[in-house]
Amino acid sequence: MVKKIAVITRDCAGVNAALRAVVRTASGYQVEVVGILRGYDGLIDNRLQPLDRRSVSGIINQGGTILKSARSERFLTEEGQKQALKTIEENKIDGLIVIGGNGSLTAAHLLATKYGLRVMGIPATIDNDVNGVDFCIGADTAVNVALDALDKIRDTATSLERIFVVEVMGRDCGYLAMKVALAGGCEDVILPEQDFDLNEICREIQRGNAQGKVSWIIIVAEGKARAQDVATAITLLTGLETRIAVLGHIQRGGRPTAFDRILGTRLGEAAVQALLVGHTDRCVSLKNEKIELIPLEMAIQPKRLIFQDDYRLLKLLS
Repeated sequence: MVKKIAVITRDCAGVNAALRAVVRTASGYQVEVVGILRGYDGLIDNRLQPLDRRSVSGIINQGGTILKSARSERFLTEEGQKQALKTIEENKIDGLIVIGGNGSLTAAHLLATKYGLRVMGIPATIDNDVNGVDFCIGADTAVNVALDALDKIRDTATSLERIFVVEVMGRDCGYLAMKVALAGGCEDVILPEQDFDLNEICREIQRGNAQGKVSWIIIVAEGKARAQDVATAITLLTGLETRIAVLGHIQRGGRPTAFDRILGTRLGEAAVQALLVGHTDRCVSLKNEKIELIPLEMAIQPKRLIFQDDYRLLKLLS
């Protein structure tokens, strides 16, 4: 029987909405909830914060996570895992809900399979790269935050008649880059999932310039190339002035969109319901507008995203 749930969170928009849903759903079943401060490090260090309906009031519109977040190298060790388990046992925690991306969910899967803890995962990452999940919490907000910045950059690019190379997040996944490029009406995008020909990009720029086209915006996913390197090469090959913009961690912040608030709310409620009926080592996911449970083992596998159709459309309209 589940009497007490702990929650670990990642830092992206919509996580607080999920946390609110977890706490208030659990409260409706008289289940106690504690938040783990600063991720798995907090679990190792026994840093717990009791949560009730009042403590999650007014957070649905806040970005980030009120529980804070940190990467934990210590949890990768046997000693760190055993200390985390000690915290769970000493505080009589019956179940754990982990809101995060591949790293967080991999650790959750380990706790479930290696130590027998009852665990549920909620996918939350701006890369939208949790396998078997249509949408992760935070991805929609990140696209809109980056797009807002891009729209401002386009004003400058058009006014000054310049080429801009804009670097967005995306270490191994081009989701954010592709969606921002398509929604922003950009001329090209460089993605981790596909090869690119910088010489051909430059030839296109030169052809366009000869026909009177005076400004270009190229999106670069940070995992594939660096904006500075691409911009330097374009200037050398075309002779045209090129500027860069690195959006950086601005993409992780911002007030969550309505989509992310609703997604977080639905997944948070579903995670609690799943724990209460005995499920474990599962991830709640949105598939075809319905909430489903998938094995965490599946969720943490590499997600293969295909962008050919989006890229074809971008090039057709550029």
